[in-house]
Amino acid sequence: MRQTTEGHTVHSFDKELEELHTLVGAMARLVDRQIERAVKSLEDEEPGDARAMINDDREINKLDVQIDDEIIRLIAKRQPVAKDLREILTVGKIVTDLERIGDQARRIARLTIHFYDHDLPPPNYHLLQDIFRMSAFARDMLERTMRAFETLSLDQSIDVIRLDATLEDDYKSALRRISTFVLEDARNVGHMIDVALALRAVERMGGHAKNIAGYVIFLATGRDVRHESLESILAQLKSA
Repeated sequence: MRQTTEGHTVHSFDKELEELHTLVGAMARLVDRQIERAVKSLEDEEPGDARAMINDDREINKLDVQIDDEIIRLIAKRQPVAKDLREILTVGKIVTDLERIGDQARRIARLTIHFYDHDLPPPNYHLLQDIFRMSAFARDMLERTMRAFETLSLDQSIDVIRLDATLEDDYKSALRRISTFVLEDARNVGHMIDVALALRAVERMGGHAKNIAGYVIFLATGRDVRHESLESILAQLKSA
């Protein structure tokens, strides 16, 4: 068990935790870059760029494995308890959600290949506008939630949870907008389904960013706020 009376042991463990945080930050930046590349490949109609983005996803997978190995090593070596154990376990959950955001980015890249690497008529550009706008919103949520993690900011975590509700509303509005293209031209049905799946992928990115914000609240307060409404979370924090 970690001996808190031994200064060098405490310092060494703190350094290892800092290195773990550094790896998580690097993974978050890679994931953000993958979202950017996937959306740009769609906007530029470049299936080659989409394939390159998908191939480069192995770098995220490597970090995922590396962080998991480091978590296992730290638990075995340090046998952390209380807040230290909570922090290590929280990092594991954050990494899982980051990896899933990367999965959603790949879905968008595959859409680029589907649309522009075949002889089929491409979709109307206006049909894709909500993907571009919402993905920028999701990237902002990711940046905010990782900043909340690094600073253990409850306020920023709450902001991300609020933003997720906005993104969900945008998703529903976007579905209504793209449905009008089908009413105008029934040949848009196939494209509408594909775009709806891409919009769902972006909405899930925001959902994973929200999950990370919840983990930050858990790390900072010890309160598990998963599946809680924003009002319930605010009430719990106020009563703390």
